[in-house]
Amino acid sequence: MTHAVQILAISNDTDVCGMIYSSLQSLGHKAICVPSPEEALQLLHHGMPTDFLLFDATQNKSSAALFVPALVRKVGSEKLCILSELGDTSWEDYAAKWNITTVLTKHLLRKDLERLTSGTKVDAAFTANSVGNASPKVPNYHLEELDNNRFFLAASPTMMQLYKDVRVLAPVDIPVLILGESGVGKEIVAMLLHKYHVRSENRFLNVNCAALPTELLESELFGYEAGAFTGAIKAKPGKFELANKGTLLLDEIGEMSPQMQAKLLHVLQDGSFSRLGARCSTQVDVRVLAATNINMEKAIEEKRFREDLYYRLNALTITIPPLRERREEIPLLMEQMSQRGAFGLGQPTPFSDRIIEAAQEYHWPGNLRELRNFVTRTLILQDQESAYNDLRAKTRSNHVAISENLSQERPIDKTPSPPTGMKDVISEVKNQAEIRMLQDALSASGWNRRKAATNLNISYRSLLYKIQQHGLSA
Repeated sequence: MTHAVQILAISNDTDVCGMIYSSLQSLGHKAICVPSPEEALQLLHHGMPTDFLLFDATQNKSSAALFVPALVRKVGSEKLCILSELGDTSWEDYAAKWNITTVLTKHLLRKDLERLTSGTKVDAAFTANSVGNASPKVPNYHLEELDNNRFFLAASPTMMQLYKDVRVLAPVDIPVLILGESGVGKEIVAMLLHKYHVRSENRFLNVNCAALPTELLESELFGYEAGAFTGAIKAKPGKFELANKGTLLLDEIGEMSPQMQAKLLHVLQDGSFSRLGARCSTQVDVRVLAATNINMEKAIEEKRFREDLYYRLNALTITIPPLRERREEIPLLMEQMSQRGAFGLGQPTPFSDRIIEAAQEYHWPGNLRELRNFVTRTLILQDQESAYNDLRAKTRSNHVAISENLSQERPIDKTPSPPTGMKDVISEVKNQAEIRMLQDALSASGWNRRKAATNLNISYRSLLYKIQQHGLSA
């Protein structure tokens, strides 16, 4: 960057103004904060130059009052930027009207402002519908780019809250434990935590603790000196040294052996360790993130995991919900995976409504990893009919398995007993009536569940529950 940039911000939030002042001044730029659009307009009328006008939409109850037409016209849409709370869409119509496409979300970070002043495309926070051109059927969502063509996506309330928690926890320099099923995206969340930390300019490294035996894991983490063992021709630094001043993710830490747990605890306590074969210790400053898919409390109870290490790692905890608990994100995830996975596989083919519906019904035990494999396989084979049939078969198989488990837990007397009272009679009549209504609606729609749910005036999720509850199938 060859010239100083001046930002005019409209906000009465002292924290936002303080962040803007301190960040821009340290970079050699200028910033002026005013509490109202009218004061900003006065400054511009008096000839004050500005490279960017930042609207703090979170501090204004009326979006109409925030976007003063004379002010917006004077600056130009390419110089306008909105600061918003994640999930807030009250300003969308005005942003679309004035063609404002640059959006930042709280908590505002220094690197966000650096992107703004350097002319780099601001991709730290993109909210669907933020420029008013998304389909009304698509929910508001947050899409964030990460390294190596990875991305974070949140659309469900739980994942939106998780993103807010990450933005709060990311700057705090203490260990974070990330919990969730296999394939749920724990590494993605770790990358997000690293991205919004002051260490983000330094390395982010990942070690899978379950993939290596104890001896190899020790040399992988701590390194070794030449001659430490047969084949150690020259010294090699470990991941702790390589991640110095950066972030290290210990993935599948629940599978770490007791011996390695003791050594790791020592490193976390004083930040020092010794390479294999070394006579002196090495001091490092590394932020450690840990991830696991096991029940840690049960592992501690069974003496498979050290309680003191658990509490050292568990200063802050993030739990990622499985994909089946955030089904509204599946169409968005499939679209992103298709676009990114199409490189070398030809043009991405949009998924039909039928296959998306089938994907939302399937329970995805492998979570994001299984979904990505499904999308990749469909792109390669270019056979959506086969992919649809495969999903439907897996869904039916899962329903059968659930029914068998329930019947094993509660053996059913196949000889129906007569109703014992008026309540039982009424309940049985209601159940039979509900089953007939469901069957009629599903048959009329050709088993298009979304259409059937609309015709029955119930939610899509309620329909799926009732289909499973009554054991209905096509």
